Amino acid sequence: MENKAHAIAAGAFVLGLAAALIALVVWLTRDETVRNVYELSTRDAVSGLQPQAMVRYRGIAVGKVSLIDFDPKIKGNVRVRITVDQRVPLTTSSYATLAYQGVTGLAFIALDDKGESQTPLSPNNDDPPRIPLKPSVLAQLQDRGEAIIGQIEEVTKRANTLLGDPNQKRIAEALESIAQATASANQLTRSLDNTVKNGLNPALAALPPLIERTRDTMGTVKAAASDVSRVANNANTTVNRLNAKDGPVERLGDGTRALAHAVDSFNAATLPRVNRVADDTSRAVRRLGRTADSINDNPQSLLFGNGGVVAGPGEPGFSAPAARPSP
Repeated sequence: MENKAHAIAAGAFVLGLAAALIALVVWLTRDETVRNVYELSTRDAVSGLQPQAMVRYRGIAVGKVSLIDFDPKIKGNVRVRITVDQRVPLTTSSYATLAYQGVTGLAFIALDDKGESQTPLSPNNDDPPRIPLKPSVLAQLQDRGEAIIGQIEEVTKRANTLLGDPNQKRIAEALESIAQATASANQLTRSLDNTVKNGLNPALAALPPLIERTRDTMGTVKAAASDVSRVANNANTTVNRLNAKDGPVERLGDGTRALAHAVDSFNAATLPRVNRVADDTSRAVRRLGRTADSINDNPQSLLFGNGGVVAGPGEPGFSAPAARPSP
């Protein structure tokens, strides 16, 4: 009987210890956090993502992945159901991406928000709201991998074409031409140095006297400019005096206007009279000239008068003049 009592006591101790350990584990692992359920749907692969994977909001652990299966609403998509702490400020502009942890390669859900909306995302555990799952950087690289590989191949082909034998020959010739041009430039530089040493030194020696003469010339030019300025000031003063009221210019204008008036009066009155007197004088002179011509032709008319008019050829009483004897 005593052995049975010890066995019962040992068994009771073991059972009590196990119960205590279970209670301790339950107490240590208890989770009183209230979580809301959300869903993600994507057509991309979710390799590396497992149930109970971590859900992080800007690097902070806020929940876990509760379910991964096919989306019954969108054929061909993968549905990921997550539970997130209700304190996380999710809005209608929040989104999720598939990220990977360090060297382990384990995937987790990364939540973020662009801040475009301030409207909270209302939870509903019976019909969980959906958060957009955007492609990760790795997925984007995979999608663009073919295009990147094609571009790399094109660049490789062009590099091979550029570095082909004909182009290498041209490059070698170009380098040789550059070397020759450099040698010619060096020779030209040495020639210029010799020219400068031989030709410019006398010129440089003659520069100080030339500079001194230039200073003297500039002084003379400044003095001449000062004289010109004084002359200009005097000319301005003279012009102002000439243009002053009742000045010489105004008096000259008055005299000019009076002279013009006198000329107009002379043209209107005196000049016609002078023209008439000149016409009368001209007629008298012409008459006097005809009288002198008559006297020259017939001087006896001063004594006997003009007499009759001599008959001309074909008129009665005409007689031909006697012929002159020949010498």
